[in-house]
Amino acid sequence: MPRWSWRDEALLDNHPARDDQALRTVCEDALMGRWDGPRDLIAATGRDWDRRVFRLQILARNGVRLRWADTWASAEPTNPDALAMLAHVKALRAIVSGQSDDAVLDDVWRSCLASADAAPGDPSPWLVMMAVVRTLTPDWKTLLELWGEVRRRDPLNREGYHEVMAYLMPRKHGSTTVMFDWARDQVHSVPDGSPLIVLLLVAQAEHYRFRQEQRSTGSAIHPWMQCPDIDRVLDRWWLRRAHTPHANFMDDANYLAHALSFAGRHREAHEVFEEIGPYAAQLPWAYCGEADQLFRTHKERARNATRSRRRG
Repeated sequence: MPRWSWRDEALLDNHPARDDQALRTVCEDALMGRWDGPRDLIAATGRDWDRRVFRLQILARNGVRLRWADTWASAEPTNPDALAMLAHVKALRAIVSGQSDDAVLDDVWRSCLASADAAPGDPSPWLVMMAVVRTLTPDWKTLLELWGEVRRRDPLNREGYHEVMAYLMPRKHGSTTVMFDWARDQVHSVPDGSPLIVLLLVAQAEHYRFRQEQRSTGSAIHPWMQCPDIDRVLDRWWLRRAHTPHANFMDDANYLAHALSFAGRHREAHEVFEEIGPYAAQLPWAYCGEADQLFRTHKERARNATRSRRRG
């Protein structure tokens, strides 16, 4: 990962591809309606399911209002990558529009099943179905069945866990207690170094957001003060993380930087901010104010705290 200079602190990069430079280039092709770039990139990604899912999701955003994914699937109807891309695009179109009528959902479902049949080992079509069920036809039993299909293909698939977590959030279909209990149960059983441990901080951020929406506490009260989950994430994920970052590393690191910042642990946050570089995520910063400004403010505090320590 290229090291980012603190001198570039005013320049934030909100591109959804983050530091995936190959994906950035292909996104430009997709925005111009070309599908050859996406085809070559997804093929080159191979069976790296984590990176494949990330790239399909980002590219799908560029296919919602364009027809290149449909054209690709028509041109190569037996290509598993083309079918996976079309399933992502169709599902996202339905989710964005909020369309839950039977004809639309049947079409999405058929596309997902066609993708699953074309590549039996690929978890991505099952993840698409999880997203559709979670957002358009909420059903806990069906969601768990689909998650089982994902885990059979990729046991620690990050997006599968996050889909279940999103369903259980108190502002969705669960409750604070159920969300926290589920997150802690899952984290207890995953290996050290897994980014799934960050689910603990996702739960804290969602708990805070829900309390703010319910206006049950003052806005100055943050659950990250003296929060033991921060140390669990530091010890079990950050200090033991893989040398090669996973696809959603920037998003997970933003959750950790955010938690450390609002816990007043600015010196510890400095290393996390350095790894994030300019890739500020909207969440969870937006739960506490204007996201980019909060990111800059706490990044500066982390730098100042480190300078003070060195002078001391």
